[in-house]
Amino acid sequence: MKDQEQNIFANIDWKIVIAYVFLVCFGWMNIYSAVYDESGAAVMDFSRQHGKQFIWIIVAFVTAIFTLIIDSRFFSSTAYLIYGAILVLLVVVLFTATVTKGATSWISIGAFKLQPSEFAKFATALTFAKYLSSIDVDMKNGRTKMMASIIILVPALLVLLQHDTGSALVFAGFLLPFFREGLSGIILVIGVVAVIIFVLSLAFNKYIVIALLLAVLLGYIFLWLTKSKRTLRNILKPIGVFVCCCMFVFSVDFVFDNVLEPHQKDRIYVLLGKSNDPRGIDYNVNQSKIAIGSGELLGKGFLSGTQTKYNFVPEQETDFIFCTVGEEWGFVGSAVVIATYLYLLIHLITMADRQRSRFARIYGYSVASIFFVHFTINIGMVLGLLPVIGIPLPFFSYGGSSLIAFTLMLFVFIRQDAVHNQII
Repeated sequence: MKDQEQNIFANIDWKIVIAYVFLVCFGWMNIYSAVYDESGAAVMDFSRQHGKQFIWIIVAFVTAIFTLIIDSRFFSSTAYLIYGAILVLLVVVLFTATVTKGATSWISIGAFKLQPSEFAKFATALTFAKYLSSIDVDMKNGRTKMMASIIILVPALLVLLQHDTGSALVFAGFLLPFFREGLSGIILVIGVVAVIIFVLSLAFNKYIVIALLLAVLLGYIFLWLTKSKRTLRNILKPIGVFVCCCMFVFSVDFVFDNVLEPHQKDRIYVLLGKSNDPRGIDYNVNQSKIAIGSGELLGKGFLSGTQTKYNFVPEQETDFIFCTVGEEWGFVGSAVVIATYLYLLIHLITMADRQRSRFARIYGYSVASIFFVHFTINIGMVLGLLPVIGIPLPFFSYGGSSLIAFTLMLFVFIRQDAVHNQII
């Protein structure tokens, strides 16, 4: 094993490292532009967001190097310990954190703020992979599915209790590695159908949705009657599904009213066209779309975006950082950023597929899933295609906790892949 650990840097997939460095550095440039003050803020002004982010970038790079040089077995062997420590921090947050932007997600240590929910995704990915790669684990076993689900649900629920619904939703991304390791596709179908029914129940009258479901049931019954071999079981199943769907339709209002925060409900109503508040809840998205559209093909140029310069878009350096790219770098710059993320995601899945270690494969799929959810939701909400739920764009948005957590997630997998490359 010692021989395999030698010359580790010669076996690293440098293409994905280059993509990471590009996103981090280009993200910093856009953070600087988003908070730029014409009065002449210094590039290394550590009292401003861009200065603080520069420090976090240095910390992230050191973290990446450290992750690459330590024993590749360190994180798999300490997965449960890391998971337990993060759960403790998530509980501590509930009792000690103050409300910031509607959520209680940060632990304050002097001027330093730590957001454990960002590291919870990393710890869950490690523990999920560690458990499913155990010798006696079988995905066909109900106990295995239950234990793996608990590993995901416990941190997700603790994050949800912090009123950070966006971060809690990211844990749904673990369905992909679950599915990859043998979970029945019917679970994925049920999840997609549940989301569709949920949205339809909010957008339309409940009885219209039930009428639509009834039409689907009657269509199935008609097809059933045309079959030569008809069994009672084949007709009772869809009737049971129809009843469950009807119960779900009438439970949507309860979930909507008791789980989501008022501002989150307002954002969903705006997205569905049931509410119009251009100067209130819809202000961020409207200004974001104006900024992106005004960039046209090549953009207005670095530090030249008027929407950016005059602070028309709130939270532009964090959740809405992509609109800075659209305004100042235009369609071409936006396409380059999106293409880089797509390359990163596709390459992560390719790397995961080639792993001989089951732990590395499951962990790689988990990392790719988390990045995919963050990327899709963040870009979608900036473009007004999805409700604003407040999650960062990986490596790009301002924030030390998210940058370090995403860096750890990525480079632990790069380290695992480097071992695979040494073996072959």
